[in-house]
Amino acid sequence: AVSVTKDGAPLFSRVSVARMTMRALTEREITTYIDEAGDAVTASVGAYQLERTGVHLFERIEGDHFTILGLPLLPLLGFLRSRNLLAV
Repeated sequence: AVSVTKDGAPLFSRVSVARMTMRALTEREITTYIDEAGDAVTASVGAYQLERTGVHLFERIEGDHFTILGLPLLPLLGFLRSRNLLAV
């Protein structure tokens, strides 16, 4: 979810949903993933790093990539552009 306010008044908000289906993993695959991901995996939401090795944990992903990473970035950028707050 993302929200933009000005002086306490909401200007923009968006809640985006993504669905992720993990594939069946063997104990060996889990151990290999944890070994490859290292300590960084404990700092990741859900203990996977979709942008790296974690993508191998899933059989299906529906939804926006940035929402999965924690911020519905594309709708936010669209809002900021509509207010001429971005140069690009």
